[in-house]
Amino acid sequence: MNDQSRLILASGSRWRRQLLERLGIPFTWASPDIDETRKPEEPPAELVHRLALGKALRLADDYPSHLIIGSDQVAVFEDDILGKPGDAATACATLARFSGQRVRFLTGLALIDTARDWQRVCHERYDVVFRDLSTAEIKRYVDREQPFDSAGSFRMEGLGITLFERLEGDDPNTLIGLPLIRLCALLREAGFDPLLDASLDQGS
Repeated sequence: MNDQSRLILASGSRWRRQLLERLGIPFTWASPDIDETRKPEEPPAELVHRLALGKALRLADDYPSHLIIGSDQVAVFEDDILGKPGDAATACATLARFSGQRVRFLTGLALIDTARDWQRVCHERYDVVFRDLSTAEIKRYVDREQPFDSAGSFRMEGLGITLFERLEGDDPNTLIGLPLIRLCALLREAGFDPLLDASLDQGS
């Protein structure tokens, strides 16, 4: 972490940190504590918008002159909204449902500028077509990767790639949890070009 950076990632996910590091911009990360419970009948797009923005806003008082990034992801399948499985049994059951099916992932993205009370929130979608999976493959995968904190019960950045027939979407980073193409666009809208303003320090 860089305590002098103006860019804050509101997430404890090491996968999101690794993605953001690819931009070469100094940043600090902090894990926000918010209630991620879905509201009754809340559509998936509204859910990820609310949670992504909520995570960013949760850190606003601690970082009053910063750009704060929030992100949240859900899987949508057969009208169900699926978040993190939490345990092996749920992960195996989820992947058994996904076998041979198309599943849509929605990743909410928020960027707020606490120095000027500015905010943007959006979401990106990414579709995954799973190949036909055997019970043994599913159990072996879950035992090896233990994807209990990942929406959809797999990790794209790991062995999850072995589960798929094909991927469909604009930015594969969306599936990992941080759509970098859209994030770069939001940063430019906020007045910072990741290519030209590589040092978002307190004096910039």
